[in-house]
Amino acid sequence: MPNRVAIVGIGQTYHKSKRSDVNQPEMVGEAVRAALADAQLSIKDIEAVFFSNMETFEGIYLPDHGMAAEVGSFGKPGLKVCTGGTSGGSVVCEGFFFVASGLYDLALVIGFEKQDCGDTTAAISAAATPMWGKGATTGAIGEFAKQALSYMETSGAKEEHAAMVRLKADRNACRNPYAHLKLGLKSIDDVLKSAYLVWPLRILDFCPQSCGACALIFASEKRAKKITKKPVWLVDVETVHQEPFRAGTFGDPTGKETYTQHVACERLYKRNGITKPRKDIDMAEIYEPSNWEEMNLYEHFHFCGKGEGWKLIEKGITEMEGEFPVNCSGGVLATNPIGATPTIRVAEAALQIRGDAGEHQATKDIKTAMTSALGGPNWTILTLLKKSL
Repeated sequence: MPNRVAIVGIGQTYHKSKRSDVNQPEMVGEAVRAALADAQLSIKDIEAVFFSNMETFEGIYLPDHGMAAEVGSFGKPGLKVCTGGTSGGSVVCEGFFFVASGLYDLALVIGFEKQDCGDTTAAISAAATPMWGKGATTGAIGEFAKQALSYMETSGAKEEHAAMVRLKADRNACRNPYAHLKLGLKSIDDVLKSAYLVWPLRILDFCPQSCGACALIFASEKRAKKITKKPVWLVDVETVHQEPFRAGTFGDPTGKETYTQHVACERLYKRNGITKPRKDIDMAEIYEPSNWEEMNLYEHFHFCGKGEGWKLIEKGITEMEGEFPVNCSGGVLATNPIGATPTIRVAEAALQIRGDAGEHQATKDIKTAMTSALGGPNWTILTLLKKSL
């Protein structure tokens, strides 16, 4: 029987657009030390270390090798994963599998990105083939602009609804000490005044480029119960890939495409007896690079019916105080150190379950949470977390 796996330590940096005060290893070390302190462990207790990072965004080859001394991974087994935007979710899966297998009892999982070292958009643009990847020549912006237009046309959502998503994200981020963008927006008009990147996607419709790191400590059930009185159980993960060139990476004008989010959540829900997601799950931390994507994901994850995602935001259902809180942390719209972004989703959901999220704690009692990761070829990773087994 596989080990049950718990999150027993959580650490983050304070996320910013630039961290000229530290180099890459020093920045990652901040998150690692915070996670160890949270678990009241020493680096000597850690048996393996797993890293996530998009090294092409920084132009630093094999960065995990260069920080072995700083983060305490020297001489310890482990690996680094790089799966695009899902990297920080993939490394959570790797840590989970290694501990669940019984190979290790304590593992350190690290996601990080120091984007002031390189040019992320240039790296994404250069990765696309001229014939098949023209939509990626503007980096992620072009694809999400197409998705926004597709969603407007198929659902009836308006730009005002997208602005409501940004307002929610900003209110939550302003209560989260680790968040990057804290804009203090007051109204829908504040969002609609921002300039267009590619119509209908505005500057405030999109996520920032952040520098930061997040570290998690995973423990087997036997060790977890000795380490903390508030373990958060990582009960299931699901990964689904998709060839992106059939109907566009994120926008589907045909309305007929089956997306990885549909397949992933249906598999996860079936295995865990989830029949009514908004009732069986208490909150979600989802990977929404744009506010339009958040409304799309409401539908893809069956939080509502098709074409009704904008209604959830209009009714306040996904607010921190709402029936089904989504992204109490401020989400990716507020903070986006890409290699760490999905790891932060898991960390923030775990804080909600522990009741340790501080000012951005949801008002309802959180016992079960779901997180998502999103990658360029519409790659989806989901995790399901619980307060008790």
